Amino acid sequence: MTRVVLLGPPGAGKGTQAARLADALGVPAISTGDIFRANIAGGTELGRTAQSYTSRGALVPDEVTNAMVAARLDEPDVAGGFLLDGYPRNLAQVAELDAILQRRGLALDGAMELVADAEVVVQRLLHRATVEGREDDTEPVIRHRLEVYREQTEPIAALYAERGLLVRVDGLGEVDEVTQRLLSALREAA
Repeated sequence: MTRVVLLGPPGAGKGTQAARLADALGVPAISTGDIFRANIAGGTELGRTAQSYTSRGALVPDEVTNAMVAARLDEPDVAGGFLLDGYPRNLAQVAELDAILQRRGLALDGAMELVADAEVVVQRLLHRATVEGREDDTEPVIRHRLEVYREQTEPIAALYAERGLLVRVDGLGEVDEVTQRLLSALREAA
């Protein structure tokens, strides 16, 4: 598998695991957060548009996110595959990703979902907020983000399961253990 989507609730360890999986697969880990930051830092038109939303705490609209992802998937380092972290976030973005890949004569190889108990995730994120000084990561905010995930992203997992592409992996435990579970699941699904 070389074209993979990584799903999971906030605090499940997607960013950490995406980097490790990408290294193991020899493909770039593509995070929408990284794409936003690169476009904003680069002063691109899409970056300026994204910043007009993020600077006031609003979500970047799908059309801007989709355009940034499409542009990133055109870069040469993606020719051998990719691991998407944080995209797609809703069913409309799934449809757009399908269209982006279809225009390139490609298809998604799989989707992996890191599964984590909500209460453990809340405690993990509260701890991270304390350690990293994230004053905006309060318990109500974290619980709201988890609810948004359930409402918008869980249907994506269900869709990928219907397509026979989804593999669910326990996201709790030591980082190395979770990585090994993900790699084993990839090998079994291939």
